[in-house]
Amino acid sequence: MAGSSASPAVGRALDIVTHLSRQASPVGASAIARDLGLPRSSTYHILTVLAERGFALHVPESRGWVLGAGAYGLTSAYTPHEGLERLARPVMRGLAAELGVTVHLGILRGPLTLYLVKEGPVAASGDEPSLVTAVGVLLPAHLTATGRAILAQLADATVRALYTRPGDFVSRTGRGPRGLADLLAELAPERERGWSEEVELVTPGLRSVGAAVFDLHAQPVAALSCTWRAHVPARDSEPIVAGLLAGAAEVSRRLGG
Repeated sequence: MAGSSASPAVGRALDIVTHLSRQASPVGASAIARDLGLPRSSTYHILTVLAERGFALHVPESRGWVLGAGAYGLTSAYTPHEGLERLARPVMRGLAAELGVTVHLGILRGPLTLYLVKEGPVAASGDEPSLVTAVGVLLPAHLTATGRAILAQLADATVRALYTRPGDFVSRTGRGPRGLADLLAELAPERERGWSEEVELVTPGLRSVGAAVFDLHAQPVAALSCTWRAHVPARDSEPIVAGLLAGAAEVSRRLGG
């Protein structure tokens, strides 16, 4: 196939760019070829192409090569979580439309939940609650369904390492775990069933459920959560939990998890 014959060249180009990104000083083409196990002729050709595109730069004084401005431009345009957000957003949008609730994507920042994406129902009703969980907001992880869903999938030793100060266990509504022992006891059944829940821990009158998202190493890297009014009798939580678990599984699959 025509595409397959070009694949080695693409892989070698990426290897060279990665290699240059790890060097503290200019490195010669022959050294690059030696370090990467590449033919010298191919290395020179690829470096020439990379230079034409701005991804490599030749330094005549040292007869060596450094990373070009084009590569730095790519890194500045890419935030650490942009890939995760792009993969999760269409899944979240579908969940919000299907379930009629607000859906969040969040990660841990130490003992805090950082919200990355928020998707609400397409046609929000007057029943849709006002939420403090805007994009970029940080909230105590032990109070949020998003944070608890990730914490529940971590080893107890890891959770202990995140909570090292008594002041970490703040309360917003007078509810929630008061210390590490309380938190670990509450996380155990949530780990067992595969999803987490908070009822009026963040905001009076609101309820949230969360499910972890896993990467290709089976590590919980994020979580999806849904939020709605706690005292709406007509709102059955089972379809929301089922939909949330399916959504988290789909985002995990997209991440290779």
